[in-house]
Amino acid sequence: MDVVETGERVYLARPQARDEAEFFKLIRASADFLRPWEPLPPPGLKQDSPERFRMLLQQGGGDDHAKFFIRLHRNDALAGMINLNNIVLGVFQSGALGYWMGEPHARQGYMGEALQLMLRHAFETLGLHRVEANLMPHNTASRALVRRAGFRQEGLSPRMIKIAGEWRDHERWALLVDEWSPANRPSA
Repeated sequence: MDVVETGERVYLARPQARDEAEFFKLIRASADFLRPWEPLPPPGLKQDSPERFRMLLQQGGGDDHAKFFIRLHRNDALAGMINLNNIVLGVFQSGALGYWMGEPHARQGYMGEALQLMLRHAFETLGLHRVEANLMPHNTASRALVRRAGFRQEGLSPRMIKIAGEWRDHERWALLVDEWSPANRPSA
C-alpha cells in the first residue's frame, strides 16, 4: 500500500491497479446510496468500467489532483475515497475537495477523520492556502461534516455541477490554512 496519511481508525492510500476489484465491489454495493450525490461518468464510460478505474489512476498521479482511498486500519478494507481536484499552486494555492463513503461504512465517523487527514495533506504537505468544498444544499450530512471541520459557507453557485444528469445548485464552503483548528488535526 502506498500510504499517504494515517489516523487512528483510517488511513489514506494512493489507489493502485491491484485495488480495481475491491473498488468496483464497493461502488456496486453502494450504487443506490451514492446515486443522488455522484456525477454520471463521461458519455460512453460505464460507472464500473476498467476504463473508469484507469482514469482514476491516471488523474490521481497528476500535479492537479490528489486522489486517495480511505482504508480502515482494522482490516485494510476500502471504505471510500477523498480527493483534491483542480489544485492550483503559485499565488492561488487552492484545491477543490471531493469525497464519498461506501454505504457499509457510512455514519461511523470515518469520513470526519479522513477529512482531517486530507486537510493535513493539503495544508502541510502540499502547502495549500485554501480548500474549497462544493455541496448540494440538501446534503445535510456533508454540510455537518464540513462545518465540524471548520469550513465556512461562502455562497451559492446556481447549477454548478451536473449530478445524476441535471445541473444542481451547490453551496461553496471554504477553509483557509490559518482557520484550520489545531484541535481537529490528527496526530501523526
